Amino acid sequence: MADVTVRNNPDQQRYEALVGGELAGFAAYRLSDARITFTHTEVDGAFEGQGVGGALARGALDDVRADGTRTVRPLCPFIRGWIEKHPDYADLVQS
Repeated sequence: MADVTVRNNPDQQRYEALVGGELAGFAAYRLSDARITFTHTEVDGAFEGQGVGGALARGALDDVRADGTRTVRPLCPFIRGWIEKHPDYADLVQS
């Protein structure tokens, strides 16, 4: 697994995964007062299979949890599938 750093880039409305300072992937979102809607996740082909997508999902969802002001709406199939495989994050999902 690559050493992945995840950061929120609110100006671009996305969480970014960086490997060695290089953008390796992102999870785009839309915000409302009470919800963050994940719309699309993409990992650069050069970084596929190295755990970047999972690290990105975990980092983004951990940040949402730490903020504590929003629920998650996972429209993005990748984020939705990741949450299904990690039920300890299901409490973040809007009911």
